[in-house]
Amino acid sequence: MTFSGALMVALGSRIASKQMHQGMLVTVLRLPMTFFDTTPLGRVLNRFSKDVDTVDTVLPERMSMWLRCLLQVIGTVVVISMSTPIFLALIVPLGILYFIVQRFYVATSRQLKRLESTSRSPIYSHFGETITGASTIRAFNQQERFIQQSESKVDENQVCYYPSIVSNRWLAIRLEFVGNCIIFFASLFAVLGREHLSPGIVGLSVSYAMNVTQTLNWMVRMTCELETNIVAVERVKEYTEAPTEAPWEIPEKKPDPAWPQDGVIEFKDYQTRYREGLDLVLKGINCSIKSGEKIGIVGRTGAGKSSLTLALFRIIESAEGQISVDDIGIGSIGLHDLRSKLTIIPQDPVVFSGSLRMNLDPFDKHTDEDLWKALEHAHLKNFVQGLPAGLLYECTEGGENLSVGQRQLLCLARALLRKTKVLILDEATAAVDLETDDLIQGTIRTEFAECTVLTIAHRLNTIMDYTRILVLDAGKIAEFDAPQTLLQNSDSIFYGMAKDAGLV
Repeated sequence: MTFSGALMVALGSRIASKQMHQGMLVTVLRLPMTFFDTTPLGRVLNRFSKDVDTVDTVLPERMSMWLRCLLQVIGTVVVISMSTPIFLALIVPLGILYFIVQRFYVATSRQLKRLESTSRSPIYSHFGETITGASTIRAFNQQERFIQQSESKVDENQVCYYPSIVSNRWLAIRLEFVGNCIIFFASLFAVLGREHLSPGIVGLSVSYAMNVTQTLNWMVRMTCELETNIVAVERVKEYTEAPTEAPWEIPEKKPDPAWPQDGVIEFKDYQTRYREGLDLVLKGINCSIKSGEKIGIVGRTGAGKSSLTLALFRIIESAEGQISVDDIGIGSIGLHDLRSKLTIIPQDPVVFSGSLRMNLDPFDKHTDEDLWKALEHAHLKNFVQGLPAGLLYECTEGGENLSVGQRQLLCLARALLRKTKVLILDEATAAVDLETDDLIQGTIRTEFAECTVLTIAHRLNTIMDYTRILVLDAGKIAEFDAPQTLLQNSDSIFYGMAKDAGLV
Protein backbone atom coordinates (compact mmCIF):
# COMPACT_ATOMS: atom_id res chain seq x y z
CA MET A 1 0.00 0.00 0.00
CA THR A 2 2.88 2.34 0.84
CA PHE A 3 4.53 1.56 -2.48
CA SER A 4 1.24 2.04 -4.37
CA GLY A 5 0.63 5.37 -2.65
CA ALA A 6 4.16 6.64 -3.38
CA LEU A 7 3.88 5.52 -7.03
CA MET A 8 0.51 7.26 -7.50
CA VAL A 9 1.80 10.52 -6.02
CA ALA A 10 4.98 10.37 -8.15
CA LEU A 11 3.11 9.66 -11.40
CA GLY A 12 0.33 12.15 -10.66
CA SER A 13 2.72 14.96 -9.79
CA ARG A 14 4.87 14.22 -12.88
CA ILE A 15 1.85 14.41 -15.21
CA ALA A 16 0.58 17.59 -13.52
CA SER A 17 4.00 19.27 -13.64
CA LYS A 18 4.54 18.33 -17.29
CA GLN A 19 1.13 19.66 -18.32
CA MET A 20 1.63 22.93 -16.41
CA HIS A 21 5.12 23.54 -17.83
CA GLN A 22 4.01 22.63 -21.35
CA GLY A 23 0.95 24.89 -21.07
CA MET A 24 3.03 27.81 -19.79
CA LEU A 25 5.74 27.31 -22.46
CA VAL A 26 3.22 27.20 -25.33
CA THR A 27 1.37 30.25 -24.00
CA VAL A 28 4.53 32.34 -23.42
CA LEU A 29 5.75 31.58 -26.95
CA ARG A 30 2.37 32.78 -28.26
CA LEU A 31 2.07 35.91 -26.09
CA PRO A 32 1.87 39.25 -27.93
CA MET A 33 5.08 41.31 -28.05
CA THR A 34 3.46 43.98 -25.84
CA PHE A 35 3.71 41.47 -22.97
CA PHE A 36 7.50 41.32 -23.31
CA ASP A 37 7.66 45.12 -23.60
CA THR A 38 6.05 45.47 -20.17
CA THR A 39 7.32 42.33 -18.36
CA PRO A 40 10.94 42.09 -17.12
CA LEU A 41 12.78 39.03 -18.42
CA GLY A 42 13.69 38.07 -14.83
CA ARG A 43 10.00 37.64 -14.00
CA VAL A 44 9.55 35.17 -16.87
CA LEU A 45 12.76 33.31 -15.86
CA ASN A 46 11.51 33.15 -12.27
CA ARG A 47 8.33 31.34 -13.39
CA PHE A 48 10.28 28.84 -15.51
CA SER A 49 12.96 28.19 -12.87
CA LYS A 50 11.94 28.53 -9.21
CA ASP A 51 8.17 28.16 -9.64
CA VAL A 52 8.47 25.12 -11.93
CA ASP A 53 11.04 23.64 -9.52
CA THR A 54 8.50 24.05 -6.69
CA VAL A 55 5.80 22.30 -8.75
CA ASP A 56 8.27 19.57 -9.77
CA THR A 57 9.97 18.70 -6.48
CA VAL A 58 8.59 20.54 -3.46
CA LEU A 59 4.82 20.06 -3.84
CA PRO A 60 4.81 16.25 -4.40
CA GLU A 61 7.03 15.74 -1.34
CA ARG A 62 4.90 18.05 0.83
CA MET A 63 1.72 16.33 -0.34
CA SER A 64 3.03 12.87 0.57
CA MET A 65 4.17 14.03 4.02
CA TRP A 66 0.88 15.85 4.63
CA LEU A 67 -1.16 12.73 3.84
CA ARG A 68 1.08 10.62 6.09
CA CYS A 69 0.80 13.10 8.98
CA LEU A 70 -2.98 13.43 8.56
CA LEU A 71 -3.45 9.65 8.77
CA GLN A 72 -1.15 9.43 11.82
CA VAL A 73 -3.08 12.20 13.65
CA ILE A 74 -6.43 10.55 12.83
CA GLY A 75 -5.05 7.18 14.04
CA THR A 76 -3.72 8.74 17.28
CA VAL A 77 -7.06 10.47 18.06
CA VAL A 78 -8.97 7.22 17.34
CA VAL A 79 -6.67 5.15 19.63
CA ILE A 80 -6.86 7.70 22.52
CA SER A 81 -10.64 8.06 22.12
CA MET A 82 -11.15 4.28 22.17
CA SER A 83 -8.90 3.95 25.23
CA THR A 84 -10.47 6.86 27.10
CA PRO A 85 -13.85 7.78 25.45
CA ILE A 86 -14.17 10.92 27.61
CA PHE A 87 -11.28 12.36 25.54
CA LEU A 88 -13.77 12.86 22.65
CA ALA A 89 -15.24 15.82 24.56
CA LEU A 90 -11.90 17.69 24.22
CA ILE A 91 -11.41 17.04 20.52
CA VAL A 92 -13.85 19.81 19.49
CA PRO A 93 -12.32 22.70 21.56
CA LEU A 94 -8.75 21.57 20.75
CA GLY A 95 -9.71 21.25 17.08
CA ILE A 96 -11.15 24.78 17.04
CA LEU A 97 -8.00 26.19 18.69
CA TYR A 98 -5.83 24.26 16.23
CA PHE A 99 -7.92 25.49 13.27
CA ILE A 100 -7.75 29.17 14.36
CA VAL A 101 -3.96 29.02 14.75
CA GLN A 102 -3.54 27.31 11.39
CA ARG A 103 -5.84 29.70 9.48
CA PHE A 104 -4.08 32.74 10.93
CA TYR A 105 -0.66 31.36 10.04
CA VAL A 106 -1.57 30.13 6.55
CA ALA A 107 -3.04 33.49 5.47
CA THR A 108 0.13 35.26 6.63
CA SER A 109 2.66 32.77 5.25
CA ARG A 110 0.92 32.64 1.86
CA GLN A 111 1.20 36.41 1.43
CA LEU A 112 4.83 36.32 2.63
CA LYS A 113 5.55 33.63 0.01
CA ARG A 114 4.03 35.84 -2.69
CA LEU A 115 6.21 38.75 -1.58
CA GLU A 116 9.30 36.53 -1.50
CA SER A 117 8.56 35.17 -5.02
CA THR A 118 7.95 38.67 -6.39
CA SER A 119 11.12 40.09 -4.83
CA ARG A 120 13.18 37.27 -6.37
CA SER A 121 12.45 38.34 -9.97
CA PRO A 122 14.52 41.59 -9.82
CA ILE A 123 17.56 39.50 -8.78
CA TYR A 124 17.30 37.43 -11.98
CA SER A 125 16.65 40.54 -14.13
CA HIS A 126 19.61 42.46 -12.68
CA PHE A 127 21.94 39.47 -12.97
CA GLY A 128 20.95 38.93 -16.62
CA GLU A 129 21.46 42.62 -17.42
CA THR A 130 24.85 42.57 -15.67
CA ILE A 131 26.06 39.53 -17.65
CA THR A 132 24.83 41.04 -20.94
CA GLY A 133 26.49 44.41 -20.27
CA ALA A 134 29.64 43.06 -18.57
CA SER A 135 32.00 44.64 -21.14
CA THR A 136 30.36 48.07 -20.75
CA ILE A 137 30.42 47.80 -16.94
CA ARG A 138 34.15 47.02 -17.01
CA ALA A 139 34.84 49.80 -19.51
CA PHE A 140 33.34 52.38 -17.11
CA ASN A 141 34.84 50.64 -14.02
CA GLN A 142 31.40 50.23 -12.42
CA GLN A 143 31.80 46.66 -11.14
CA GLU A 144 31.49 47.71 -7.49
CA ARG A 145 28.22 49.60 -8.10
CA PHE A 146 26.62 46.62 -9.84
CA ILE A 147 27.81 44.24 -7.10
CA GLN A 148 26.22 46.52 -4.50
CA GLN A 149 22.98 46.72 -6.51
CA SER A 150 22.88 42.91 -6.74
CA GLU A 151 23.48 42.54 -2.99
CA SER A 152 20.81 45.17 -2.31
CA LYS A 153 18.24 43.18 -4.33
CA VAL A 154 19.22 39.96 -2.51
CA ASP A 155 18.79 41.84 0.80
CA GLU A 156 15.31 42.98 -0.25
CA ASN A 157 14.44 39.36 -1.02
CA GLN A 158 15.73 38.27 2.41
CA VAL A 159 13.64 41.00 4.07
CA CYS A 160 10.60 39.16 2.69
CA TYR A 161 12.03 35.71 3.54
CA TYR A 162 12.96 36.41 7.18
CA PRO A 163 9.36 37.09 8.40
CA SER A 164 8.30 33.70 7.04
CA ILE A 165 10.91 32.03 9.31
CA VAL A 166 9.68 34.13 12.27
CA SER A 167 6.06 33.21 11.59
CA ASN A 168 7.14 29.56 11.40
CA ARG A 169 8.54 29.77 14.94
CA TRP A 170 5.36 31.51 16.10
CA LEU A 171 3.39 28.55 14.78
CA ALA A 172 5.71 25.99 16.42
CA ILE A 173 5.15 27.46 19.93
CA ARG A 174 1.35 27.32 19.60
CA LEU A 175 1.39 23.82 18.15
CA GLU A 176 3.57 22.61 21.01
CA PHE A 177 0.94 24.03 23.36
CA VAL A 178 -1.91 22.17 21.62
CA GLY A 179 0.15 18.96 21.58
CA ASN A 180 0.99 19.26 25.26
CA CYS A 181 -2.71 19.81 26.00
CA ILE A 182 -3.48 16.49 24.30
CA ILE A 183 -0.75 14.71 26.34
CA PHE A 184 -1.98 16.31 29.57
CA PHE A 185 -5.65 15.41 29.10
CA ALA A 186 -4.92 11.90 27.77
CA SER A 187 -2.75 11.24 30.87
CA LEU A 188 -5.29 12.88 33.23
CA PHE A 189 -8.23 10.84 31.91
CA ALA A 190 -6.14 7.66 32.00
CA VAL A 191 -5.30 8.28 35.71
CA LEU A 192 -8.89 9.24 36.59
CA GLY A 193 -10.30 6.14 34.91
CA ARG A 194 -7.62 3.70 36.08
CA GLU A 195 -10.21 1.50 37.87
CA HIS A 196 -11.86 0.71 34.51
CA LEU A 197 -8.72 0.53 32.35
CA SER A 198 -6.01 -2.08 32.16
CA PRO A 199 -2.38 -0.85 32.48
CA GLY A 200 -1.74 -1.90 28.88
CA ILE A 201 -4.56 0.34 27.49
CA VAL A 202 -3.38 3.27 29.64
CA GLY A 203 0.17 2.82 28.34
CA LEU A 204 -1.10 2.65 24.75
CA SER A 205 -3.15 5.85 25.16
CA VAL A 206 -0.34 7.85 26.80
CA SER A 207 2.37 6.63 24.38
CA TYR A 208 0.23 7.66 21.39
CA ALA A 209 -0.45 11.03 23.03
CA MET A 210 3.31 11.53 23.56
CA ASN A 211 3.91 11.01 19.83
CA VAL A 212 1.06 13.23 18.63
CA THR A 213 2.86 16.52 19.45
CA GLN A 214 5.50 16.02 16.79
CA THR A 215 3.02 14.51 14.30
CA LEU A 216 0.53 17.36 14.81
CA ASN A 217 3.33 19.88 14.47
CA TRP A 218 4.43 18.33 11.18
CA MET A 219 0.88 18.04 9.89
CA VAL A 220 0.14 21.73 10.40
CA ARG A 221 3.53 22.66 8.98
CA MET A 222 2.91 20.50 5.90
CA THR A 223 -0.60 21.94 5.51
CA CYS A 224 0.82 25.44 5.63
CA GLU A 225 3.73 24.64 3.32
CA LEU A 226 1.32 23.00 0.89
CA GLU A 227 -0.86 26.12 0.82
CA THR A 228 2.18 28.40 0.70
CA ASN A 229 3.89 26.54 -2.13
CA ILE A 230 0.66 26.24 -4.09
CA VAL A 231 1.37 29.92 -4.88
CA ALA A 232 3.86 28.56 -7.45
CA VAL A 233 0.98 26.75 -9.19
CA GLU A 234 -1.02 29.96 -9.07
CA ARG A 235 1.86 31.89 -10.69
CA VAL A 236 2.40 29.25 -13.41
CA LYS A 237 -1.36 29.10 -14.05
CA GLU A 238 -1.44 32.90 -14.42
CA TYR A 239 0.97 32.71 -17.38
CA THR A 240 -0.80 29.64 -18.80
CA GLU A 241 -4.08 31.59 -18.98
CA ALA A 242 -2.58 34.89 -20.25
CA PRO A 243 -4.25 36.21 -23.43
CA THR A 244 -2.28 35.10 -26.50
CA GLU A 245 -2.01 36.41 -30.05
CA ALA A 246 -4.64 35.72 -32.69
CA PRO A 247 -5.03 32.09 -33.92
CA TRP A 248 -2.04 30.64 -35.73
CA GLU A 249 -4.22 29.28 -38.51
CA ILE A 250 -7.90 29.77 -39.39
CA PRO A 251 -8.88 26.82 -41.67
CA GLU A 252 -12.00 28.49 -43.09
CA LYS A 253 -10.06 31.71 -43.90
CA LYS A 254 -6.92 30.07 -45.28
CA PRO A 255 -5.59 32.02 -48.31
CA ASP A 256 -4.47 30.43 -51.57
CA PRO A 257 -0.96 28.82 -51.25
CA ALA A 258 0.27 31.13 -54.03
CA TRP A 259 -0.99 34.27 -52.20
CA PRO A 260 0.11 37.03 -52.60
CA GLN A 261 0.54 36.83 -56.38
CA ASP A 262 0.87 40.57 -57.01
CA GLY A 263 1.91 42.17 -53.71
CA VAL A 264 -0.64 45.03 -53.81
CA ILE A 265 -0.86 46.59 -50.32
CA GLU A 266 -3.68 48.88 -49.27
CA PHE A 267 -4.13 50.78 -46.00
CA LYS A 268 -7.73 51.86 -45.29
CA ASP A 269 -8.06 54.42 -42.49
CA TYR A 270 -5.61 52.31 -40.46
CA GLN A 271 -5.01 53.18 -36.80
CA THR A 272 -3.02 51.30 -34.17
CA ARG A 273 -1.43 51.60 -30.74
CA TYR A 274 1.18 49.51 -28.97
CA ARG A 275 -1.20 48.45 -26.21
CA GLU A 276 -4.46 49.44 -24.55
CA GLY A 277 -4.36 52.80 -22.80
CA LEU A 278 -1.54 54.27 -24.92
CA ASP A 279 -1.88 56.95 -27.61
CA LEU A 280 -2.26 56.00 -31.26
CA VAL A 281 1.07 55.62 -33.09
CA LEU A 282 -0.54 55.44 -36.55
CA LYS A 283 -3.50 57.74 -37.12
CA GLY A 284 -5.73 57.16 -40.13
CA ILE A 285 -3.22 55.84 -42.71
CA ASN A 286 -4.78 55.77 -46.20
CA CYS A 287 -2.61 54.70 -49.13
CA SER A 288 -2.36 52.14 -51.90
CA ILE A 289 0.90 50.49 -53.00
CA LYS A 290 0.87 48.89 -56.44
CA SER A 291 2.46 45.61 -57.44
CA GLY A 292 6.25 45.77 -57.81
CA GLU A 293 6.53 49.33 -56.45
CA LYS A 294 9.60 50.27 -54.42
CA ILE A 295 8.47 52.48 -51.54
CA GLY A 296 10.90 54.38 -49.31
CA ILE A 297 9.50 55.18 -45.84
CA VAL A 298 11.08 58.17 -44.12
CA GLY A 299 10.33 60.45 -41.20
CA ARG A 300 11.76 61.89 -38.03
CA THR A 301 12.25 59.75 -34.91
CA GLY A 302 8.85 58.68 -33.55
CA ALA A 303 7.01 59.36 -36.82
CA GLY A 304 5.68 55.76 -36.94
CA LYS A 305 7.99 54.12 -39.52
CA SER A 306 8.72 50.91 -37.59
CA SER A 307 5.10 50.81 -36.35
CA LEU A 308 4.02 50.50 -39.98
CA THR A 309 6.12 47.35 -40.47
CA LEU A 310 4.94 45.91 -37.13
CA ALA A 311 1.37 46.48 -38.27
CA LEU A 312 1.98 44.55 -41.52
CA PHE A 313 3.12 41.49 -39.51
CA ARG A 314 0.34 42.04 -36.94
CA ILE A 315 2.91 42.28 -34.15
CA ILE A 316 0.59 45.10 -33.07
CA GLU A 317 -3.10 44.75 -33.94
CA SER A 318 -5.26 47.43 -35.50
CA ALA A 319 -7.34 49.75 -33.36
CA GLU A 320 -9.42 50.74 -36.39
CA GLY A 321 -9.34 50.29 -40.17
CA GLN A 322 -7.56 47.49 -41.99
CA ILE A 323 -4.61 46.50 -44.19
CA SER A 324 -5.24 44.32 -47.24
CA VAL A 325 -2.69 42.46 -49.37
CA ASP A 326 -4.01 41.43 -52.79
CA ASP A 327 -7.58 42.22 -51.63
CA ILE A 328 -7.37 39.94 -48.58
CA GLY A 329 -7.66 41.70 -45.20
CA ILE A 330 -4.68 40.55 -43.15
CA GLY A 331 -6.73 40.81 -39.94
CA SER A 332 -9.04 37.97 -41.04
CA ILE A 333 -6.41 35.26 -41.73
CA GLY A 334 -4.19 33.23 -39.39
CA LEU A 335 -0.90 34.73 -38.20
CA HIS A 336 1.20 31.91 -39.67
CA ASP A 337 -0.47 32.28 -43.07
CA LEU A 338 0.31 36.00 -43.00
CA ARG A 339 3.85 36.03 -41.60
CA SER A 340 5.08 33.14 -43.74
CA LYS A 341 4.14 35.09 -46.87
CA LEU A 342 6.02 38.28 -45.99
CA THR A 343 9.79 38.71 -45.65
CA ILE A 344 11.57 41.22 -43.43
CA ILE A 345 15.22 42.09 -43.04
CA PRO A 346 15.16 43.61 -39.54
CA GLN A 347 17.14 46.47 -38.04
CA ASP A 348 18.60 44.09 -35.41
CA PRO A 349 19.75 40.92 -37.22
CA VAL A 350 18.56 37.71 -35.59
CA VAL A 351 20.96 34.74 -35.51
CA PHE A 352 20.33 31.59 -33.46
CA SER A 353 22.78 29.13 -31.90
CA GLY A 354 23.47 26.48 -34.52
CA SER A 355 25.00 26.03 -37.96
CA LEU A 356 24.98 28.66 -40.70
CA ARG A 357 22.88 26.27 -42.76
CA MET A 358 20.22 26.06 -40.03
CA ASN A 359 20.15 29.86 -39.75
CA LEU A 360 19.74 30.25 -43.51
CA ASP A 361 17.24 27.43 -44.04
CA PRO A 362 15.73 26.35 -40.70
CA PHE A 363 13.07 24.14 -42.34
CA ASP A 364 15.44 22.35 -44.80
CA LYS A 365 13.47 23.45 -47.86
CA HIS A 366 16.43 24.36 -50.09
CA THR A 367 19.44 22.60 -51.59
CA ASP A 368 23.08 23.52 -50.87
CA GLU A 369 23.24 25.02 -54.37
CA ASP A 370 20.40 27.41 -53.51
CA LEU A 371 22.14 28.39 -50.26
CA TRP A 372 25.45 29.16 -51.99
CA LYS A 373 23.61 31.20 -54.64
CA ALA A 374 21.85 33.21 -51.94
CA LEU A 375 25.16 33.78 -50.12
CA GLU A 376 26.75 34.95 -53.37
CA HIS A 377 23.98 37.48 -53.99
CA ALA A 378 24.30 38.61 -50.34
CA HIS A 379 28.09 39.10 -50.86
CA LEU A 380 28.86 36.59 -48.12
CA LYS A 381 30.02 33.63 -50.22
CA ASN A 382 33.77 34.36 -49.95
CA PHE A 383 33.54 34.67 -46.17
CA VAL A 384 31.65 31.35 -45.75
CA GLN A 385 33.99 29.54 -48.18
CA GLY A 386 36.92 30.71 -46.05
CA LEU A 387 35.45 29.06 -42.93
CA PRO A 388 36.80 25.57 -42.06
CA ALA A 389 33.31 24.05 -41.73
CA GLY A 390 31.65 26.11 -44.49
CA LEU A 391 27.85 25.96 -44.19
CA LEU A 392 28.19 23.82 -41.05
CA TYR A 393 30.08 26.58 -39.23
CA GLU A 394 28.60 26.85 -35.73
CA CYS A 395 27.19 30.27 -34.78
CA THR A 396 27.33 31.05 -31.07
CA GLU A 397 24.42 32.45 -29.08
CA GLY A 398 23.06 35.53 -30.86
CA GLY A 399 25.74 35.14 -33.56
CA GLU A 400 28.42 36.68 -31.33
CA ASN A 401 31.21 35.11 -33.43
CA LEU A 402 30.01 37.07 -36.48
CA SER A 403 30.26 40.82 -36.94
CA VAL A 404 27.04 42.88 -36.96
CA GLY A 405 27.47 43.49 -40.70
CA GLN A 406 27.91 39.78 -41.40
CA ARG A 407 24.79 39.00 -39.39
CA GLN A 408 22.89 41.56 -41.46
CA LEU A 409 24.11 39.96 -44.70
CA LEU A 410 23.06 36.55 -43.33
CA CYS A 411 19.53 37.95 -42.85
CA LEU A 412 19.64 39.23 -46.45
CA ALA A 413 20.63 35.75 -47.70
CA ARG A 414 17.74 34.27 -45.69
CA ALA A 415 15.36 36.76 -47.34
CA LEU A 416 16.72 35.89 -50.79
CA LEU A 417 15.93 32.22 -50.16
CA ARG A 418 12.34 32.94 -49.11
CA LYS A 419 11.74 35.23 -52.12
CA THR A 420 8.21 36.29 -51.18
CA LYS A 421 6.21 38.88 -53.14
CA VAL A 422 6.48 41.49 -50.35
CA LEU A 423 9.85 42.49 -48.85
CA ILE A 424 10.25 44.87 -45.91
CA LEU A 425 13.61 46.38 -44.97
CA ASP A 426 13.69 47.98 -41.52
CA GLU A 427 16.86 50.11 -41.73
CA ALA A 428 18.51 46.85 -42.80
CA THR A 429 21.79 48.44 -43.95
CA ALA A 430 22.38 50.62 -40.89
CA ALA A 431 25.17 48.33 -39.60
CA VAL A 432 27.17 48.03 -42.84
CA ASP A 433 29.57 50.40 -44.59
CA LEU A 434 28.59 52.51 -47.62
CA GLU A 435 30.26 50.20 -50.15
CA THR A 436 28.47 47.09 -48.81
CA ASP A 437 25.26 49.12 -48.60
CA ASP A 438 25.51 49.87 -52.34
CA LEU A 439 26.12 46.18 -53.10
CA ILE A 440 23.09 45.16 -51.00
CA GLN A 441 20.87 47.76 -52.65
CA GLY A 442 22.03 46.48 -56.05
CA THR A 443 21.10 42.92 -55.04
CA ILE A 444 17.66 44.03 -53.84
CA ARG A 445 17.04 45.93 -57.11
CA THR A 446 17.88 42.89 -59.26
CA GLU A 447 16.69 39.94 -57.16
CA PHE A 448 13.49 41.62 -55.95
CA ALA A 449 12.77 43.53 -59.17
CA GLU A 450 9.23 42.09 -59.43
CA CYS A 451 8.50 42.29 -55.69
CA THR A 452 6.85 45.05 -53.71
CA VAL A 453 9.60 46.49 -51.49
CA LEU A 454 9.01 48.72 -48.46
CA THR A 455 12.23 50.25 -47.11
CA ILE A 456 12.60 52.24 -43.91
CA ALA A 457 15.53 54.38 -45.01
CA HIS A 458 18.55 54.99 -42.82
CA ARG A 459 20.43 56.68 -45.65
CA LEU A 460 18.31 58.75 -48.05
CA ASN A 461 20.64 58.14 -51.00
CA THR A 462 19.58 54.45 -51.03
CA ILE A 463 15.96 55.30 -51.85
CA MET A 464 16.44 58.19 -54.32
CA ASP A 465 15.65 55.89 -57.27
CA TYR A 466 12.60 54.31 -55.61
CA THR A 467 9.13 54.57 -57.20
CA ARG A 468 7.64 56.68 -54.42
CA ILE A 469 8.57 58.10 -51.02
CA LEU A 470 6.18 57.86 -48.05
CA VAL A 471 6.93 60.61 -45.53
CA LEU A 472 5.40 60.05 -42.10
CA ASP A 473 4.96 62.73 -39.47
CA ALA A 474 3.43 62.11 -36.01
CA GLY A 475 1.75 58.90 -37.20
CA LYS A 476 0.17 60.43 -40.31
CA ILE A 477 1.10 60.51 -43.99
CA ALA A 478 2.58 63.95 -44.62
CA GLU A 479 3.79 63.33 -48.19
CA PHE A 480 3.53 60.43 -50.65
CA ASP A 481 4.95 60.95 -54.14
CA ALA A 482 7.89 60.26 -56.44
CA PRO A 483 11.23 61.48 -54.99
CA GLN A 484 11.81 63.86 -57.94
CA THR A 485 8.40 65.50 -57.40
CA LEU A 486 9.03 65.96 -53.66
CA LEU A 487 12.49 67.42 -54.28
CA GLN A 488 11.05 70.02 -56.63
CA ASN A 489 9.01 71.42 -53.74
CA SER A 490 11.45 73.25 -51.46
CA ASP A 491 8.78 73.42 -48.73
CA SER A 492 8.35 69.64 -48.50
CA ILE A 493 9.58 67.66 -45.49
CA PHE A 494 11.50 65.27 -47.76
CA TYR A 495 13.33 68.21 -49.38
CA GLY A 496 14.38 69.40 -45.90
CA MET A 497 15.65 65.92 -44.98
CA ALA A 498 17.55 65.61 -48.28
CA LYS A 499 19.08 69.03 -47.70
CA ASP A 500 20.21 68.03 -44.20
CA ALA A 501 21.78 64.89 -45.71
CA GLY A 502 23.62 66.98 -48.30
CA LEU A 503 21.83 65.42 -51.27
CA VAL A 504 20.46 68.73 -52.68
